[in-house]
Amino acid sequence: MAPKSKKAPATIADKTLVVDNGAYTTKAGIVVASGEPTYDNCHVFQNCIARSTRDRRTYIASELDSCKDFGGLAFRRPVEKGFIVNWESQKAIWEHELIGSAKGGPRCDPRETNLLLTEKPNCPRELQKNCDEIVFELFEFAAYYRCVGPTMNAHHPSPHSSSTVPQECVLVVDTSYSDTTILPVYSGRLIQSAVRRLTVGGKLLTNYLKELCSLRHYNMMEETYLLNEIKEAVSLVALSEQQFASDLERTWKGRLGDRKPLDPSIVVDYKLPDYEQLIHGYARPHDPEKVRKGRAAVNHPREDILTLGNERFAVPELLFNPGDIGIQEVGLPKAIMESLNALPPMLKAGMLTNIVVVGGNALIPGFMGRLESELRALVPSQYVLGISRAEDPIKHTWLGAACLASQPQLLKEVLVTKAEYDELGSTLVARRFAGER
Repeated sequence: MAPKSKKAPATIADKTLVVDNGAYTTKAGIVVASGEPTYDNCHVFQNCIARSTRDRRTYIASELDSCKDFGGLAFRRPVEKGFIVNWESQKAIWEHELIGSAKGGPRCDPRETNLLLTEKPNCPRELQKNCDEIVFELFEFAAYYRCVGPTMNAHHPSPHSSSTVPQECVLVVDTSYSDTTILPVYSGRLIQSAVRRLTVGGKLLTNYLKELCSLRHYNMMEETYLLNEIKEAVSLVALSEQQFASDLERTWKGRLGDRKPLDPSIVVDYKLPDYEQLIHGYARPHDPEKVRKGRAAVNHPREDILTLGNERFAVPELLFNPGDIGIQEVGLPKAIMESLNALPPMLKAGMLTNIVVVGGNALIPGFMGRLESELRALVPSQYVLGISRAEDPIKHTWLGAACLASQPQLLKEVLVTKAEYDELGSTLVARRFAGER
């Protein structure tokens, strides 16, 4: 009887599309096997479809860059709380940016390309199953790996070693658009029992700023894009709770009949865009006389000025004190300690020496200084604390995933090919990726 022929090992495509699919922006790029990916290989675009109520145009993802009037934009975002919940919109965005005609983005033929896709921890299984079906049955990628995004930060080369294996201990603090999560990663694997999540993220901060400005200045509840721009331009974090209280006093106008001068080192004037002469607004030092003249202008165009005082630091303060608006959660430093205290003592010591902060909120001035100072007050003296912000907090997770994708042997161990999916279905995918749950 002739021996049964062994099944030839599946060949893996030599290029991989790495997609860090965030709720606010998507980070994507093509990585070639054995290459050396950098931040420059990452293309960032808005993960949304926007409809203008003024010019009746629809903008898909990077097309927003060509928009000249951001007033009254209605957004449809396919990602909610970090999970893809609207595949109709996500499909249109991917086809436009990753496969279609968008300028400057990565281009690939899915049948000849692997896909490495990130997701948030604790994604519902039904959403994962939908994602797997879309990837293989609709886009028909050659092979696929779905993983918890922040764990990819462990694949950055360690400054103390040239090894290609993941760093042993990394505590990732991911403060992004949807929320803020603390994720202990050991040898590339997530320690699920110690994961902690705060509901405060960039979206909540923007919505809170909208409410404050609408209450105190103009009705801006429909100006999501503009308020997000303002938040990114003027926000800052007070260095301590004592400094926060002091800054509140310095930005208080006083009672009626007993007005106080505002501290110009904190208060700024934000000139609002008119979407004719000025497409994007900008901040400038507070000048009460200039504001008064601009608003009462007769011989030249009237200026719409938004004077921002305690809004600048009261909004990002929610990351440290969510109870300020009634959210029954601890602040970020205490949440980090809760995560660490759920670990064995030896792991806790290792994680404390390598805390990496990623996500857009890490770019707020004063954020890292406040986080480090409050953590030092909470960490017992016998532990060494090492905390740093990623070189590029927006792209850092993508680059970690790209480092994995550039190593053919490591990548081959985790990929599921389309042939395997066609033969064994979604059960194989769920079992193969279960280690990342």
